[in-house]
Amino acid sequence: VQLVESGGGLVQAGGSLRLSCAASLRTFSVYAMHWFRQAPGKEREFVASISDSGSSTDYADSVKGRFTISRDDAKSTVYLQMTSLKPEDTAVYYCAAAGSIRREYGMAYWGTGTLVTVSS
Repeated sequence: VQLVESGGGLVQAGGSLRLSCAASLRTFSVYAMHWFRQAPGKEREFVASISDSGSSTDYADSVKGRFTISRDDAKSTVYLQMTSLKPEDTAVYYCAAAGSIRREYGMAYWGTGTLVTVSS
């Protein structure tokens, strides 16, 4: 099983990026998908989640209204559209697959991350 993130890079504050996470999961559609991030010197933190059906989403307060999570089951891919980026969004972004949108149940699979750097 592989989760491969892409789309990271360097962007100016106020700009936008779209991250993708392609999964080699045979039954991608049964998994809830999550995005986390880890800034330098900080612990990994939750960013956004989407249910297996795509009907439910959840966001960290720090990104609510700026980030949008979506999924395309035909492509086994989850996306994170990031707008109005701030320097404090700088981090390595990870996607994860889980059996539930409820994060307390844990993640089944993790990607290796993609770096997002927001310059001021």
